[in-house]
Amino acid sequence: MKITRKDFLLLSGIGLAGVAGSKLMGGVGAAEPSAESTRKRWGMVIDLQKCRQDDGCKDCIAACNQRHNVPQIPDPAHEVKWIWTEKFEAVFPSQQDDYTRQNYTAHPILVACNHCAEPQCTRVCPTGATWKRVEDGIVMMDWHRCIGCKYCMVACPYGARSFNFTDPRPYIKQINPDFPTRESGVVEKCNFCADLLAVGKQPACVGACREKAMTFGDLADADSDVRRLLRARYSIRRKPELGTGPNVFYLV
Repeated sequence: MKITRKDFLLLSGIGLAGVAGSKLMGGVGAAEPSAESTRKRWGMVIDLQKCRQDDGCKDCIAACNQRHNVPQIPDPAHEVKWIWTEKFEAVFPSQQDDYTRQNYTAHPILVACNHCAEPQCTRVCPTGATWKRVEDGIVMMDWHRCIGCKYCMVACPYGARSFNFTDPRPYIKQINPDFPTRESGVVEKCNFCADLLAVGKQPACVGACREKAMTFGDLADADSDVRRLLRARYSIRRKPELGTGPNVFYLV
């Protein structure tokens, strides 16, 4: 039987489709989990109702400062902050619900680095001193690589980075020998207590919260505590319209 060019192309197409289909079906049944599916995505949920139950409580801030040798510099212009509080209006400028705004106006809101899914700070750093970890999404800092250009500070829309204008060590009341101190001319910020996570512990701020207002966990795990909270309660994030994908959520 004579096979025309049209018949040949048709048969070839069917054959290739069959091979591709068999590979695809084999992948569905037997392939190993992809690297993407096994990665963690660390995140935090802050319950604003619980956080305001003990007005004036700063246990989480004190624990963070002590753990990470954060200097207490009296000059506001030179202040170094890893976790701190701001007014509701400053934290959520795009929150248009007047009732929610009125409910929290008198209560300070905890803020820190959001460890964004799309961090703008990492895009502008010329030395790679700040980067997002592939395995868990934490936005890290390497103070040895930092040249103090402050590009990351300008790029961060949340004001989550501080610059050491002077030597911070004289402003540390009691140095924690288990965590490195910094020097003048570098930027620093919250690192989600990556050193504690490495040994199976929770961030210092979470452990210090007396009202249990802070929950930390893997956002990629549907059964994690953070995911259960986000399913059960309404949450908001800081400036979500910017597309950075903050991994810190606030329950209201």
